Amino acid sequence: MNGTSEDRLFAARLSDIVSRSERDGVCCFSNFLDEKQCAEASRWCMYNAGSLMHTLYGGYPDAKRRILAVFPDYYEDYITEEFPIKCLTFTFRREDRLTHRDFLGTFMGLRLKREVIGDIVVDEGIAQVFVTEIAARLIMSTVSKIGRTGVKISDDQPFKMEVRQEFQNIGGTVASLRLDCVVSLAAGISRENAARLIRSEKVDINHFKASSVSQELHAGDILSIRGSGRFILSEINGQTKKGRIHINLCKFI
Repeated sequence: MNGTSEDRLFAARLSDIVSRSERDGVCCFSNFLDEKQCAEASRWCMYNAGSLMHTLYGGYPDAKRRILAVFPDYYEDYITEEFPIKCLTFTFRREDRLTHRDFLGTFMGLRLKREVIGDIVVDEGIAQVFVTEIAARLIMSTVSKIGRTGVKISDDQPFKMEVRQEFQNIGGTVASLRLDCVVSLAAGISRENAARLIRSEKVDINHFKASSVSQELHAGDILSIRGSGRFILSEINGQTKKGRIHINLCKFI
């Protein structure tokens, strides 16, 4: 982690979780973490959790927002069951077309912090939301509408929704798999401007600040470019006759 006050506070919270688990011999949990915090927490625990184990879980396998668990090894076989997460199912009229923002706005109106709310998955007539157990009790007892739309809420249904992520494909060739080359293609800018973004710490690789313009990328790496969006380097497809490399990027939309 970098040495900002926010980073130090986050590290202190992780240290507290580890200390409590070591002292009491029990599972200890964070609140919900965003994708960057998940990556930072996992890296921190690799070097600082000692003999304790750790894992991240958000209620279903591909959750973006997840909770960190730190625990002794004898919890390993049933750790998923221990997470303090509730799945709330909201049903409403299909024609009401509620959105992620509608749900989050209602929860913020209850003065719930973002850290007690996990993924919010919305479809026609149904939404499923992962929250901490304490937040679930408040929502179940006070929420009857999302915005102006009446909803019914249950807490006894398993997660059953299809999570869809749409992408825009960007294909092209690059001189090499150096970061500045790939950022140039992804953002549609010159290599010089790409290098300037990287040196200005406006590019992340797999949720961490890029360290060098010449850093080599690999298939599956996730790029975040400020002002341009997020991308996955999905394919590396060989070379042209002139030695340039065919790649494909998937842009999150």
